Amino acid sequence: MNIEAFVEQNKDRLSSWRRQFHQYPEVGWTEYVTTYRIHEILSGLGFTTYLGKDALVSEVRMGVPSDEVLREEEERALAEGVPEAFLEKMKGGHTGVVATFDTGKKGPHIAMRYDIDALPINESESQQHQPAHVGYRSKRDGQMHACGHDGHTTIGLGVASFLKLNAENLSGRFTLLFQPAEEGSRGAKAMVEKGWLDDADYFLSGHIGIHMKRYIGQIAATTSGFLATTKCDVTFTGLSAHAGKEPEKGRNALLAASSAALNLHGIARHGDGKTRINVGTLNAGTGRNIIPDHAEIQLETRGETTELNEYMITEARRIIEASAAMYNVEAEIKIVGEGIDATSDESFIPIIQHVGEESPLIESVLDRDVIGASEDVAYMMERVQQRGGKATFLLFGTPLANGHHHSEFDYQEDVLAVAVDTLARTIVHLQQEEV
Repeated sequence: MNIEAFVEQNKDRLSSWRRQFHQYPEVGWTEYVTTYRIHEILSGLGFTTYLGKDALVSEVRMGVPSDEVLREEEERALAEGVPEAFLEKMKGGHTGVVATFDTGKKGPHIAMRYDIDALPINESESQQHQPAHVGYRSKRDGQMHACGHDGHTTIGLGVASFLKLNAENLSGRFTLLFQPAEEGSRGAKAMVEKGWLDDADYFLSGHIGIHMKRYIGQIAATTSGFLATTKCDVTFTGLSAHAGKEPEKGRNALLAASSAALNLHGIARHGDGKTRINVGTLNAGTGRNIIPDHAEIQLETRGETTELNEYMITEARRIIEASAAMYNVEAEIKIVGEGIDATSDESFIPIIQHVGEESPLIESVLDRDVIGASEDVAYMMERVQQRGGKATFLLFGTPLANGHHHSEFDYQEDVLAVAVDTLARTIVHLQQEEV
């Protein structure tokens, strides 16, 4: 297996795939076109693919958009050329693909995860922004691949291509999870509960960038510092009234939401580790002369451990309920996403170090790095580790034009080749470990 030649021959294809996905971003649970394109490539390679409710447990999904939004997105997907019969399998926000490949020879079960969703961000039109300058900026207003998932999807397809090309020289089974709705920590658990990872011997995943000062060819073998998180939507319901004539008859939902937003940021941080909170949106009111009877906020908590996050969300609930009581309104708290803490298995350090010594594309290998953010891949890592398997989350260095979730986020596309090379060599090494 000449991995170096394979990667070199596929660099242009990796770039082409990345730019296609970048031009057509779709947010969580609406990745209809993305799912179709991934499926078509995987089917062409000869993988067995699973879609819709065959790929995940519907009831475990979190933060699914409204039926109205999903219908609009499905109509859009039809207009973009997704066949109606194919779309039928995904209806109701059942996006994502699971691809499996069994060599028929005794060997390890290696599972991998690649996230596919985008963010609700309007991509910059500045000519200083490479996608805009070259011509592959998002074609969808208000949606953008601003976290590298277009690259992650591409890396997964590159690894899939490597597996099928070298099938005769491989053993065991492979499961590739192209996961929807990573943003907001909403999608991983639904795939985990379907059982794809219950007998996995090894689990590999990773992320482009994360740290802005990294360079192409630098990778981290293991990762820690995943922040546990809870995502909440809160609805405050009061009573409208004439703001001039009868203000005393109103119950002001906007003031309750505003009070909650301010006081949530006043939660005392915990001395045992990192804790975070952010209120990201507040929407309320219908007119200047109407006491607002409706308000909504979206917020998240994070903690260095699941226990620390639980402290934050417990305090958040207390403040939300107290703010509602202060203005005599009702508050409904809906959990729309959750994530746990996780740590890679250190047994991957010597493996990735060995891979780094073999690869001409890898310049340096960090034994470990700290992600310092939330990633719902932690659910997948936990399931594999609980069942006796080994899991890691790699970081692939690249200079970043701006930070993740920025309207001018971008990375150097050479990182795609580095990631495919790293994962291909790691898979081969893991197979040798089993012999």
